[in-house]
Amino acid sequence: MTRPTRARLAGAFLALGLTASASVPAFAEPATSFTPQQRAEIVSILRQALKDDPSILSDAIVALRQGAQQKASDDALSHVKSDRERLQKGPDYTVRGNPNGDLTIVEFLDPRCGYCRSMVPVVDALLKADPKLRLVEKIVPVLSEKSVLDTQAIFAAALQGGYDKMKRALMQDTAPPTLDRIRQLATANGLSADKLVADMHASSVAAQINENLAEARLIGLDGTPTFVFGTNAIIPGAVSAEEMRAQIKNARAAH
Repeated sequence: MTRPTRARLAGAFLALGLTASASVPAFAEPATSFTPQQRAEIVSILRQALKDDPSILSDAIVALRQGAQQKASDDALSHVKSDRERLQKGPDYTVRGNPNGDLTIVEFLDPRCGYCRSMVPVVDALLKADPKLRLVEKIVPVLSEKSVLDTQAIFAAALQGGYDKMKRALMQDTAPPTLDRIRQLATANGLSADKLVADMHASSVAAQINENLAEARLIGLDGTPTFVFGTNAIIPGAVSAEEMRAQIKNARAAH
């Protein structure tokens, strides 16, 4: 395709509200209005160009998607920066590592999430190796009703000082979560099963879950685990120890 034809095609895409991709350089400026003859010419250009090179449309769609994803990422980081205090705050029992550390990582996790479970030893080792690191856990039940049951049990256990015990017990457990199973795990970890089950419906438990979910929506959470490194980066998914250390280094350098 010649440069003039690409220029006209770029103008056509822009006129239709599409972002020009690398395959369609924006040589032309979009017009504000078109005559019927000009509109017919635009349609003709597009039809012929797509016949000659169908990849043009897919490139444009990819560019649009990438642009939308980048905007969502930028918006999420903007929220992290503007609501830093709220995001990095949590009940004392959710704070791990050094409470006065020089960098805070926020971890959003679902107790039923397999990837979250796989990150437990990684996070444990990271906090042990880095005495200046502070981590705040935000448990969000986003996978299923079973996640809600587990989350309620974990926050109810916190009312007895057993947050970490119950969290680890449930995240290591392979049995389906039921009230009977939760009772068994509570008793095995030195907690009052009757009190825990009753506290699962306490207003404070519901408030904590709702707060965590609100913060998750604030950063556009679309999966667990998700890690927020200071105000520098939001990284979704299970990540390696090496990548965790790299993100920590970058966040400290940007602080």
